[in-house]
Amino acid sequence: MFMTLDRRQFLKQAMLIGGSVLMAEEAFAQAAQQLLTKASAGKSAGNTAPKPAVIPKKIVAIDAGHGGKDPGAIGAHGTYEKLITFAVARELARQLEATGRYTPILTRRNDSFVALGQRVSLARKAKSTLFLSLHADSIPNNPDARGFSVYTLSDKASDNMTAALADRENAADFVGGLDLSHHSRQVKTILLDLMHRETTNNSLALAHATLAKMTPAFPPLQKPHRQANFAVLRSPDIPSILVEMGFLSNRDDEKALREDAYQRKLASRLTSAVDAFFAV
Repeated sequence: MFMTLDRRQFLKQAMLIGGSVLMAEEAFAQAAQQLLTKASAGKSAGNTAPKPAVIPKKIVAIDAGHGGKDPGAIGAHGTYEKLITFAVARELARQLEATGRYTPILTRRNDSFVALGQRVSLARKAKSTLFLSLHADSIPNNPDARGFSVYTLSDKASDNMTAALADRENAADFVGGLDLSHHSRQVKTILLDLMHRETTNNSLALAHATLAKMTPAFPPLQKPHRQANFAVLRSPDIPSILVEMGFLSNRDDEKALREDAYQRKLASRLTSAVDAFFAV
């Protein structure tokens, strides 16, 4: 019988309750020893058959971009981005739940405005293991641009188009991070760095899984993996990606994104990407 202690979750708790990193490491070692002691005691307790392990469902946060007073991009034929993202988000939630392996949560459940910081906060409060933000881009002065792309967080945008897109998405409101005001600078730096490294690596892994499952079923941009300083990707402890599902300013992309069958196919590929991420 194997018993594990999630080091990242423990460090998160240490960050919330305060104390030095050394104390956190010592407490972690003590907790691990307690688990080993309990495991050893359980083996010698008798011949009681062990109960089958219950595998908890993974909680996946699905963020339908924009909403309410914020329509997002508007397509060549008047399609609102907020409606497309919400339709795909609901379908993705349905497909993830149907697998029996996931508990999806939606950052918005109707055509309402939800602040960017609140979207991340909802995901963190629900103890989400992944965060997928769905969007549809628009470049009115370049109607030929089409295809999907996947974004991960970067402190500096990878190119001018990415920077402009990030600025537009972030303009909705200010995003708040973790409240670490009562911790020393040293503790803040070490704890956040530990979580940031792991989160960044997992976000990249999720992005690569998404690209692998989306291609060649959907046309990608020339550089489909991009980086930007999106507000909804800033959670330090949840692997996060932002998926631009296509360009509403392109008539072909807009037409496809409005179709139910296309939306179901998008959701199916994203579900496969989540499966692939957790299979590694």
